[in-house]
Amino acid sequence: MAPSRVDDSVDPRPIGQTLPTVKPNGEGHLLHRSLIEHPVMVEKAKGLTLHLSDGRTVLDACAGAAVALIGHGREEVHQAIVKQMQNVSYIHTQSYTTSSAERLADFLLSGNPYGLEKAFFVGSGSEAIESALKLARQYHYEQNEPARLHFVSRQQSYHGNTIAAMSISSNLARKVPFTGFMYPHTSHVSPAYAYRHQQAGETEAEFAARLLRELEEEFLSIGPEKIIAFVAEPIVGATAGCVTAPAGYFTGVRTLCDRYGILLILDEIMCGVGRSGTFFAFEQEKVVPDIMTIAKGLGGGYAPIAGVLVHKKVIDVLRRGSNAFNHGHTYQAHPVSCAAALAVQQIVRRENLVERCAALGQVLEQQLRTELAHCPSVGDIRGRGLFWAVEFVQDRATKATFDPTVKFGLRVQQAAFDRGLAVYPGAGTVDGMRGDHVLLAPPFTVTEAELRKICEILREAVESQEKEYMSG
Repeated sequence: MAPSRVDDSVDPRPIGQTLPTVKPNGEGHLLHRSLIEHPVMVEKAKGLTLHLSDGRTVLDACAGAAVALIGHGREEVHQAIVKQMQNVSYIHTQSYTTSSAERLADFLLSGNPYGLEKAFFVGSGSEAIESALKLARQYHYEQNEPARLHFVSRQQSYHGNTIAAMSISSNLARKVPFTGFMYPHTSHVSPAYAYRHQQAGETEAEFAARLLRELEEEFLSIGPEKIIAFVAEPIVGATAGCVTAPAGYFTGVRTLCDRYGILLILDEIMCGVGRSGTFFAFEQEKVVPDIMTIAKGLGGGYAPIAGVLVHKKVIDVLRRGSNAFNHGHTYQAHPVSCAAALAVQQIVRRENLVERCAALGQVLEQQLRTELAHCPSVGDIRGRGLFWAVEFVQDRATKATFDPTVKFGLRVQQAAFDRGLAVYPGAGTVDGMRGDHVLLAPPFTVTEAELRKICEILREAVESQEKEYMSG
């Protein structure tokens, strides 16, 4: 018998007997987001500073993805995580609960703020959205309304990467490979995006009224009796860049949903947990959701966690029916993640960081407007709290975008990074194909001096790209 061919590319030693080495160029076994562009290795993070493996330091002006709201490396959170792991590192929630999960829910919802009564904790924002959609469907099912299958959301929105969450999202680039693979009962109305959609001569109130007429027409076209919920971000996150709605828009949305028995789901995964200057972003819109989602700032990046917060209105329907939420996850209400989030939220409350976020947000806005006032590529500066975006244009007068092949926002991000500053880039800002922006969402612990430095470096980065890609 001929000997078997030996594959020299395979290490014959059993798994676990090789000593792993980290390859800084990214050519290891970890599947990154890109197979050709390798991420930078971070060796340590403390406060707002990321220490890279090549010796450089970077000021984290976007808190990762608007996540690290108390900054990196807080020892108090580390100790809470270790203590929880020493006591209970994991249980299955079908039979058990833990004090960390119970205390986190009670901490967030003590006194049933705005009628929010129950919290459901999962591992990511996408899981939270999927859970919220299923809960909304079950709400109607238990009210003997099985024909309600449809969700309405908005263009230029983003709600997650799992199938249903991606279906109601409108981040076109992320959906291209999955055409025909989506939940079919979805539709999208225009975004509440004044810079691009408010017409010349149209007042803010008129713009809001026009959007609300469109939404009601969509409800009536589908058939209100077929619609489960309207889903929206109070402040649109990374897809369009910190877009706030015109005054009165969300109160009108709430009225329409109530009129037709449609639930209102507000996605605060990126803009919530104080990021907008109030703990709930919806507080500034003077509405209350039936179901809402939170995530990024909840655990502050110290452990993966997201939450669904549910109004008494929804819980009461379950109480009168099945007395159960027909949904669950293996790592639901994970005790270590809940302990981390509880420690983070205790710091936020004790140090009055939401109020600090609101105050420093005014400083950030002023600094951005001052530093970027003479940058011809800056079309719009918008946001709330410590959640701001800069939208770029080729021509301020016409609002014409850069050619998408230029990747202007990405180039600004790289120019900022080369100068020691991390910002969050976005492309397809306008319609999924055209437009660029960068997003700033520093930790709530940022200082005024650091905000000045952030805005100065951002200006330098923008100017460097204007010299290369703008004429005149």
